[in-house]
Amino acid sequence: MRFKINFASQVHFETLSERPGMPFQKVQPEKLSSSVVRQIELLILRGILRPGERLPSERELSERLGVSRPSLREAISELQERNLLSSKANAGVFVADVLGSAFSPALTHLFATHDEAVFDYLTFRRDLEGLAAERAAEHATRTDRQVIQTIFDKMERAHDKRNPTDEAQLDAEFHLAIIDASHNIVMLHMMRSMFQLLREGVFYNRQIMFKQRTTRDTLLDQHRAINDAIQSRNPDAARQAVEAHLNFVEANLRAHKESERHEAVAKLRMEHHGK
Repeated sequence: MRFKINFASQVHFETLSERPGMPFQKVQPEKLSSSVVRQIELLILRGILRPGERLPSERELSERLGVSRPSLREAISELQERNLLSSKANAGVFVADVLGSAFSPALTHLFATHDEAVFDYLTFRRDLEGLAAERAAEHATRTDRQVIQTIFDKMERAHDKRNPTDEAQLDAEFHLAIIDASHNIVMLHMMRSMFQLLREGVFYNRQIMFKQRTTRDTLLDQHRAINDAIQSRNPDAARQAVEAHLNFVEANLRAHKESERHEAVAKLRMEHHGK
């Protein structure tokens, strides 16, 4: 309420509801299913629930959320209609492949068949991941830094194995953990989509980078420098370490592709002289 004095010096009260043009409406109680929808949406948006991840059983999830099964079913149905969740017969409910639509199959094929896309991809990564590492050094929580440190520790243990498969996989997890720690939702989903294409070998075979022992040693040292900068909360050093690392990756890939071209020419010569 507020006071209003008229010209007759009389005082009367005017409520807000009596004033024309005010934008307020009565608050409506929110359905439980809407609260569930919003919570699951945020978990997907923030990258906590990942594409392909299976949700707990209906009974367990309803208990965790403190809602009835009918309310939970209503929320799941709405999220399925929005293509954020999908169900598989006799398997359960899963987070939909929300990253899969980032690039059309035709564009993905172009990426896979042109070297130009490979090096543009590395330039894109260098710019975005440099920024992500800088932000992570500034904004990462203690838990974020623990996650990055844990993955790096696993990389060190995997480094001693002759087979580089585990180390190559942890390399991707390490970079994605840094992006997570930057706490930028758009960057998170964009880069996860890009890394999924990398895992599928669209840009290049990541195993190439880990074949030579000396290269593996250098890569581990570079990841150690990135980790140290983030753990010590040094944004400039974190960005520089990422940029140095991806410059090294680019140089090695260029050398590898040049070697492949030379080998192809050498085979043609051999075939010609063998006639």
